[in-house]
Amino acid sequence: MQPSPLANPLATVAQLRETGSQLDAIPRQLEDSIRFAGARLTQSAGILLRLPQEVVAQAVVVFSRFWLGGEGGSLAEFGAMQVSAASIYLTTKLSPYPKSPRSIVNVYAYLDSLQYTYFEPDLLHQETKAKDYYVSEGTYQIRKTELFETEQRILKTLGFQVQVALPYALCVTYLQALDVFSHPRASDLAKRATAHLNTALLSPQMLYLTHQPPSLATAAIYLAAKETGIKLPDVEWWEVFDTGREELGFLVVGMLSVEAFAEEERKIWKATKVPMTVEAVEAEMLKRSRDGED
Repeated sequence: MQPSPLANPLATVAQLRETGSQLDAIPRQLEDSIRFAGARLTQSAGILLRLPQEVVAQAVVVFSRFWLGGEGGSLAEFGAMQVSAASIYLTTKLSPYPKSPRSIVNVYAYLDSLQYTYFEPDLLHQETKAKDYYVSEGTYQIRKTELFETEQRILKTLGFQVQVALPYALCVTYLQALDVFSHPRASDLAKRATAHLNTALLSPQMLYLTHQPPSLATAAIYLAAKETGIKLPDVEWWEVFDTGREELGFLVVGMLSVEAFAEEERKIWKATKVPMTVEAVEAEMLKRSRDGED
C-alpha cells in the first residue's frame, strides 16, 4: 500500500527516548543542541541555494528523521553538517529544484567558514561573498564522495521512505474554509501562521516528526489568530480538521517554546561553534570530561 500523500510516518516514543547518539553516550543536551543547530544550518543552506521553503522544510524533516531511534544515525559516526548537506542534496534531487554537488559543497564550506554558529542573519544576504566561496578540487572530490555516501546511508536508515507531507498548502485551505480571507488583515494572519510552521521545524520536541500536517496547520492558524486578534468561529472548529483540544494545546505550547529554546542555545554557544562534525563532537566530549561535566 502506498503511503498517504497527506500523512507522514510518525516517530514512536521509543525512537524519541533512545537514539543512536544516546547509545553512543552522547549527552542528551548536547544532542539537542546539535540537532537544533543542524536544522538551522539546513535552513541557512536552503536560503543560499535559493530553494523554496517547501523544499527546505522537506530537507529539515529528512535530517531530523535520520537521528531517530537506536537504528538511527549517531553523532559519534556522522557529523550533523554532512547529514544536513546530504539531506539537502537528496531532497532537491526529488524536487523540481535539483542542486549540483559542487553548489552544495561550496555553500556548506562557506557556512562552515563563519566564526560562530549563531551568526547575524545578514550574513546570509551577502550573496556575492557566498557565491565566490569555493573549495579546492581535491577537497571538493573528498566532500562529494562523503555527500554521496551519506545520502545512501540516509536512504538506508529511513528505509527509502523520504516522502514528506507538509502543512503549508493545508494551512491555506483551512484559512479559506474558515472564511478568513474576507478579513482586511487576513494576510497578516496567513503570514503569522506560515512563520509558526517554519519555526516548528526547529522545535526540540520535533513537532514535524510527532504530529501530522493537519494538526500542525490547525495549531499555526489558532496561534496566529490569537496574535492578530482575528476572531475565528466560536465553536471547536479545530475538530473539523482532525485535531483534538489536547493535541492543539500541546502544539501551541510547543511552537511558542521554540523562541525561548533558541535564545538559551544562543547564550550557551555565543562565543563558539556547535560541534557539527564527528571530530568536533569528540573534542567537545573530551573537554566536558576534563571539566567534569555530564
